[in-house]
Amino acid sequence: MGIYLNPGNRSFWEAIRSKIYVDKTGLIAHTNELLNTREKYICISRPRRFGKSMTLEMLTAYYSRSCDSKELFTGYKISYDSSFEEHLNQYDVICLNMQQFLIEAVDGKVTEYLEQEVLRELKKEYGDILDREGIGLAAALREIFAKEDRQFIFLIDEWDCVMRERQESEKMQKQYLDFLRNLLKDQPYVALAYITGILPVKKYGEHSALNMFLEYSMTDQGVFEEYTGFTEDEVKELCGQFGMDFAEMSSWYDGYVFTEFQHMYNPKSVVEALRRRKFSSYWTATETYEALKVYIEMDFDGLRADIVHMLGGGRIRVNTRSFQNDMRNFRTKDDVLTLLIHLGYLGYDPESGEAFIPNKEIIGEFENAMSVGGWPRVMDVLRASEKLLEDTLRLDARSVAQGLDHAHTEAASILTYNDENSLACAIGLAYYSARKDYELIREFPAGKGFADIVFLPLPHTGRPAFIVELKYGRSAGTAIQQIKDRKYTQALESYVGEILLVGINYDKEDPDKRHECVIEKVKKN
Repeated sequence: MGIYLNPGNRSFWEAIRSKIYVDKTGLIAHTNELLNTREKYICISRPRRFGKSMTLEMLTAYYSRSCDSKELFTGYKISYDSSFEEHLNQYDVICLNMQQFLIEAVDGKVTEYLEQEVLRELKKEYGDILDREGIGLAAALREIFAKEDRQFIFLIDEWDCVMRERQESEKMQKQYLDFLRNLLKDQPYVALAYITGILPVKKYGEHSALNMFLEYSMTDQGVFEEYTGFTEDEVKELCGQFGMDFAEMSSWYDGYVFTEFQHMYNPKSVVEALRRRKFSSYWTATETYEALKVYIEMDFDGLRADIVHMLGGGRIRVNTRSFQNDMRNFRTKDDVLTLLIHLGYLGYDPESGEAFIPNKEIIGEFENAMSVGGWPRVMDVLRASEKLLEDTLRLDARSVAQGLDHAHTEAASILTYNDENSLACAIGLAYYSARKDYELIREFPAGKGFADIVFLPLPHTGRPAFIVELKYGRSAGTAIQQIKDRKYTQALESYVGEILLVGINYDKEDPDKRHECVIEKVKKN
């Protein structure tokens, strides 16, 4: 057993012994299908702390021929798959963490240091074959394959750290990518190459140095969707085991959307909330908000308006295809938003092509970033939102209208009213603090249509639900009547208690730019 060559199964053994372990071994069935095929090159990119390293520990334990892992996997999902015993502990595994090599390499000679360390272990195992002086890593692996018919599985963690942490050095980046291409592409000794990082493969011009890799990213995880984070069913089961409220767990950590799995949870935060029995910001606490602040303050036309629009609960269409897969070269606001998707600060709906702020934890991170940046007028709206909510719950329609006037005045330099959708985002921003006690749902299917915004109280808050209907250039009374005529309250049949009906109208022709508000209370039996 070595450090890089066949490092064994102890890390996976520790993982399954942990108090909280979610079985993701089904992923191995997918990698088994890709072994020794044209699709054997896999690049998985996800945000930090989304289980990438644990997946590599699992794959190492399963494939490495230095250990017997059958007992470890018995009872887990992969053990019931027909391919389980065929590939179990049958390969030499080379497991690399590029972050370690980047830190330890002298004078930035990352690939030279990597070759030196891995060759040293290969010579211990295959010294009788590797007797030629000055042999390189790729050449050594070819000789082992030729003489021993031995194939290798490459598992590379933090593969993109050179691109992320040496952003200014394109020379180093290109040299590193060329090294990986020579090591992996079209080499007969490669049975599987599985690399993980935050960013998809770096592009240069029209081509990529690693164009043999199939990419699975936060814009399209393909067959690996289920293994990107915790699924809704997995979180429900965990909440039942630990006696935690599922609805509140969802509001804090849900929000990552894929084609088949529409509700994906941040695994780091879910585990910490269960361990500590407290909902809080755990994932974002592992990195300073300064990183987010840099990106949302970039000078691209429309970027700030999009951020505010999403902060109010809206969605923004994003062209993710122009992104160059680095953290330095941005040409449009779409490139910035795409990076935020890959970093986990934004969710992305692949069906609609829209980005959004996924959950309460991330909303708090945006607030932190804006509080120390150039967003004073928006922050003023957020600070005033607590009073707006209390005025609503007191049925003080006049004060609510005045609060919305103030919010519009403060945010007008960034967010423009031009239709009911824009008005809905502005209202969502004005009611920002309601997210502490409520789940805000836009276009809520209700009765004979869709309610503009529904505020559903989280369990144990003691708050009433309320339905907000918006009108643009009509009247607040018309909004209230629509709620009644279309029977929107029927959608809250399972909710017992008071429901507030809130009608809001904004007329841009009004010289004073005032909002109109009507609030009524109904009682459900």
